[in-house]
Amino acid sequence: MQLTGFDGKIALVTGAAGGIGAAVVRMLRASGATVVATDREAPVVDRASDDESTAAPSACVAAIHPYALDVTDAIAVDVLIKEIEADLGPIDLAVNVAGVLSTASVLELGADEWRRTFAVNTDGVFHVSQAVARVMAPRRRGGMVTVSSNAAGIPRQNMAAYAASKAATTMFVRCLGLELAPLGIRCNIVAPGSTRTPMQTGMWADASGEARTIAGSLETFKSGIPLGKLAEPQDIANAVMFLLSDQAGHITMSDLYVDGGATLRA
Repeated sequence: MQLTGFDGKIALVTGAAGGIGAAVVRMLRASGATVVATDREAPVVDRASDDESTAAPSACVAAIHPYALDVTDAIAVDVLIKEIEADLGPIDLAVNVAGVLSTASVLELGADEWRRTFAVNTDGVFHVSQAVARVMAPRRRGGMVTVSSNAAGIPRQNMAAYAASKAATTMFVRCLGLELAPLGIRCNIVAPGSTRTPMQTGMWADASGEARTIAGSLETFKSGIPLGKLAEPQDIANAVMFLLSDQAGHITMSDLYVDGGATLRA
């Protein structure tokens, strides 16, 4: 099945400088979308069509426009959305990928760290989604996908702030989807598990980190990965692309876990 619905569309992606966000940008561009790629510093984008194999035969490889954006700044988000609409045209698709990790135990977790985690992972999604929804609503069309985490659905040691922020974000997106459904705007969630990104590898103390992640840990009550491998950024991006596509046109408020079965979720 070839995914459709991207050619000529304008897509906004946050957290686009690397990992999952960069993979989403490449796939959107290769599928014919004009992509606004944002991160705290304007992403350095590869303008080569390195994912052309994912594009439809008729799709033209479109442009990438990098912008610096701090998603915790509501005013900056509003300004950028207005700039995109004025300079490039109507935003059709939006993907929230920007996120930060917190690995402090609850007993050691400071208030500043708690607020920092929520400011990006939850407030940032609120700011971007609200601003995008406001321009999509009069047109009565559009699609948004937010990259959350499987940690939103299962307790994790030393990840309380991260898991709580992702759980809050997941429910916000589902509520947003409920409100926007009558306007023809779809809002969905992709919940990755352990994925080969700097966020994941930065938690490893040595070269055995990958094997330990896959195996899980009884001591910390963490299940392993039944498929026996980490996700790659493109695995998560593939799920995002499906939920944005015409082929997912009757799907909204969905929370799609892409974690190799790690959460043993029904």
